[in-house]
Amino acid sequence: MPDHAGGMFDDLARYVAAPRVSDLAVAKDSSRVVVTISEPDADGAKYVGALWEVDLSGSSDARRLTWSTSGESGPAFGASGDLLFLRRSPKDDDSAAIWSLPASGGEAAVVAGRPAGFSGIRTSARSEQFIATSSVHPSGSTDDEDDRLHALRKDGKVGAILHSGYPVRYWDHDLGPATPHLYAGAAGTAVRRVTPGAASALQEASYDISADGSFSVSTWTVPGALAMSRTVLVRIDLQSGERTVLVDDVDADLGSPAISPDGSSVVFVRETVTTPEQAPRKTLQQLVFADGSVAESAPDFHLWPVDPVWLPDGSGVLVVADENGRAPIFVVRDRSWTRLTDTDSAYTHVQVGSDGSIFALEASYLQPPHPVRVDPVSGAVQQLRLTGPLPELPGTLTDIETTAADGHRVRAWLAVPHGASEADRAPLLLWVHGGPLGSWNTWSWRWNPWLMVAQGYAVLLPDPALSTGYGQDFVQRGWGRWGAEPFTDLMSITDAAAERPEIDAARTAVMGGSFGGYMANWIAGHTDRFEAIVTHASLWALDQFGPTTDVACYWGREMTPEMAVENSPHLYVADITTPMLVIHGDKDYRVPIGEGLRLWYELLSESGLPADDEGKTDHRLLYFPSENHWILTPQHAKIWYEVVFAFLAEHVLGETVALPEILG
Repeated sequence: MPDHAGGMFDDLARYVAAPRVSDLAVAKDSSRVVVTISEPDADGAKYVGALWEVDLSGSSDARRLTWSTSGESGPAFGASGDLLFLRRSPKDDDSAAIWSLPASGGEAAVVAGRPAGFSGIRTSARSEQFIATSSVHPSGSTDDEDDRLHALRKDGKVGAILHSGYPVRYWDHDLGPATPHLYAGAAGTAVRRVTPGAASALQEASYDISADGSFSVSTWTVPGALAMSRTVLVRIDLQSGERTVLVDDVDADLGSPAISPDGSSVVFVRETVTTPEQAPRKTLQQLVFADGSVAESAPDFHLWPVDPVWLPDGSGVLVVADENGRAPIFVVRDRSWTRLTDTDSAYTHVQVGSDGSIFALEASYLQPPHPVRVDPVSGAVQQLRLTGPLPELPGTLTDIETTAADGHRVRAWLAVPHGASEADRAPLLLWVHGGPLGSWNTWSWRWNPWLMVAQGYAVLLPDPALSTGYGQDFVQRGWGRWGAEPFTDLMSITDAAAERPEIDAARTAVMGGSFGGYMANWIAGHTDRFEAIVTHASLWALDQFGPTTDVACYWGREMTPEMAVENSPHLYVADITTPMLVIHGDKDYRVPIGEGLRLWYELLSESGLPADDEGKTDHRLLYFPSENHWILTPQHAKIWYEVVFAFLAEHVLGETVALPEILG
């Protein structure tokens, strides 16, 4: 075992070079569909995207549209059928201009460019107007002045930032001194800044443009005390720049606005402000402009809707929501909801043409993201052809479940190698998802179980308490109790998997990243049942983590100091006797590097498996100075898996696997 035919999951070089589909653009009349496909650049140092057009007849492979070495992304069709997209500068990775590829044919041309670059193109359905964001310095009163400041800092190699508020960084990048502003433009006209005085209000904003191109609805962050800033909805006139607050809800953050086709209303997602005692709740809301009324669109919808999209006749809205290890498309209309798709898949980038045709990217643990057409009535899914077959998987996928001690159902995906049987049992790898508000429900190129299955492991992908897709109560039972129900759920579903005849319960390991890394650390201090533990970008000392993460204000709403002590893995370091592989990137601002460094030192000095008198230990630290919360570059992703393979082989399989030579 494994006895499958060789494929990309047996060859990491092939795996990291595999094309990855992202982005989806649909022409307003549904006549064209374009996706972004990313592959490593010529040096294999980073992924670079190109735009490909899908043949809707299904008679031929997708056709490549762009060929630059710097890469393209963010496609969006204009009303006339011209394709707008972002193309990075070959000299400056951070600067992307807006280009247009004419529907009538010919060469692409620059529509708008700034040294600061653009992002997030949105186009209107019935006009040539579009909007996008670009960063502006606080004293950049004009674009010329802002360009001068941009050049002054860049040419002087100045990175210093003077802050007067919070936050100061996000995921893997510093915030400021420039902040996002909204720009509006149209073919043949210069783009214009339409949000003077935005300051930091549009950080991580979501926005939409009306079908006639006259106005936008956007999120707008209102500053407050450290834990009390909130996101409201504003309407922005794209001609005058006049801004009007539409919805200001002190008990919630508002996001994902989608303007109705006739411009009379907007739907949006309302997420309640959390407290240490109360988990968030997401609902779909609708604001009617004429009278300012706001109402919940489907009061009995028990799941968390995201990314609303209007049907072209305005009769309803499509949303996606995690559900039972999947993420179907739902139709919300007349204050009720109906599931449209019924597959084992998760859907993203849902779009609807003017004729009602629905397109999306579909993915699952059986296949990576790919474009599909969804029948608006039956929900039948038609896969659209790209450039080659889907990858051959080295095993089978099973849905398993158990009942926790408190009576709650706990379910998981179990991926098992071909050939595993009672006579040839597979070692078990428990892989805990991040979030923690998330679900193992879709393909991930970064956290891919099939690479581990190809090594002979059965991989368990459970959704414990705090996971989405099982109702509000399932989230609430783990809220502020990370070390309680989430832990016992994981142990219960691991017990259920270990009882299967094809699983070797004597050879087991744990992996996890972010919250999954937290759980790996917690598991390490609370049981010795596993032979090895891999912890990536993990929370270790919650009192230290809280003030240092990039979203410290959110963390302050999630746990009291007492909860942080009760649930902090570092307090149990003396009970850790299992070899641990600690992995961390220095540019990780969500879980700062201090967590990994403190974990590493305390494993060596205080754990039940400390370093010996010569400093030798069974623990390992894999450190990436240039990576962030994820490991994104092809060469580093390959090293990540090679080191994990070797570590697990040593401690779970009793085998010696050579480490990558390039590590020195």
